[in-house]
Amino acid sequence: MIVVLAVTLVGAVGGGVGTAQAEGSGSGASYDRQLLFYNHSYGVLDRETADAIERSDYLKDFASFEVRTTTGSGGQTWTGRYLRGRETYLELFGVGDLPGPDGTLGAAGLGVSTERDGDLATVAERMKSEGATPIEFLQTRDFGDGVPVPWFDALLTATEYDAFQAWAMEYRPEYFADPRSNTEPASFPGDVGRERYLSDDYRNHLMRDITSVHLAVTEGDLADTVPLLRAGGFAVRTVTGGGVVAEGGGTTIRLDAVPRAQAGLQRVTMSLNRPVKDRHVERIGNSTLTVGPGSHAVWTFPANGTP
Repeated sequence: MIVVLAVTLVGAVGGGVGTAQAEGSGSGASYDRQLLFYNHSYGVLDRETADAIERSDYLKDFASFEVRTTTGSGGQTWTGRYLRGRETYLELFGVGDLPGPDGTLGAAGLGVSTERDGDLATVAERMKSEGATPIEFLQTRDFGDGVPVPWFDALLTATEYDAFQAWAMEYRPEYFADPRSNTEPASFPGDVGRERYLSDDYRNHLMRDITSVHLAVTEGDLADTVPLLRAGGFAVRTVTGGGVVAEGGGTTIRLDAVPRAQAGLQRVTMSLNRPVKDRHVERIGNSTLTVGPGSHAVWTFPANGTP
């Protein structure tokens, strides 16, 4: 899902404002409970790669795969290519699939979500402690009858960005209650979790979940993202050369600081439902998906569309 379309945000021409401080007061690991978990990430790829992903017979067998057009808040629409696992998923676009700067090569995003109803309010308070001002909005979904259904509440740290934006999200009870959402029953009181949101179709394929994601972002976009990750309870540490690694909840998030021209989705690692004996390499456009040996797969993407 795309959050930027919901609030009609436009990438800053002169660079990310970096209003939140990357060196916030907290470390993330200091909080008593992790509240946010990797939900999904998206990337805008070169057209050749995006089209190859859409046509790939291998991906349809490898993962719970779908090409879907969604109508969100304000009638905004987007068409993405989705690979879904048990709790996490990946959303991929080609250049021009999204309007304005959001549809340019190397644009990307990251959604981190709560598992329990009401935790987003606590995240908002933590964000303030990390030096960020939470910006609230509601995303809706139109299933085709012209009636928007509340989908999820979200928090941003900034409304201007170079090419990357992260947001916190909490699914709404109204969405789970709508039979068209094809979601699962609650596993416990207040369950708004990722496993409930996604279907069990992943069991019929090889891909199980996303275990790590690596994105290159500008310094300004990084500065706006770190307070959100810390507020969510991720353990965030800086890495040599600029950037951070955020760990917690089963998925590792790496964000490298780069010039805008080098920004974009770099690498995704996935767990498998069963181990495979042999190594399989699938070239998909300008990207390479390597599956096995063992119970993992690695998908690497060209640096900003260049092989």
